[in-house]
Amino acid sequence: MDYAERLTVPLRWWAQGTMLVASLWLALVVAVPGIFAWSTTVVALGLMVALFTSYGRARVAVDGSTFRAGRAHISLTHVGEVTPLDAEGVRRQAGVDADARAYLLLRPYVKRGVRVDITDPADPAPYWLVSCRRPDALVSALEAGRTGSTAG
Repeated sequence: MDYAERLTVPLRWWAQGTMLVASLWLALVVAVPGIFAWSTTVVALGLMVALFTSYGRARVAVDGSTFRAGRAHISLTHVGEVTPLDAEGVRRQAGVDADARAYLLLRPYVKRGVRVDITDPADPAPYWLVSCRRPDALVSALEAGRTGSTAG
């Protein structure tokens, strides 16, 4: 594995979500029978855990000859120019400079990312815009893998 990262939900989301569920419990426990308040709270907590876990499951990886971003994957032979982006760069690429055909794997709690140009003529996406915590390491892994796949 040349690069691997899971875009997990930050701890502050878990704390805020738990406080929201606790507020729900407090509002219910004074208004309805206890069993209903507790049941609703357990269901709300379960939904929160399921939502945060599935949203934070997205993975960005470069392994051998493949680049993976979430459920999408592409051979490194079809990877063109790779650009690391700071928070402002990601905001611009996802906003005013966006192309509607681009593949996006963005998480609001990960401010930095990379733009990966796609050279495959059969792929409708001109580029991928991917959130990551270490854009320079991802760029290095993509360039090393691309160089290795074209040499081999």
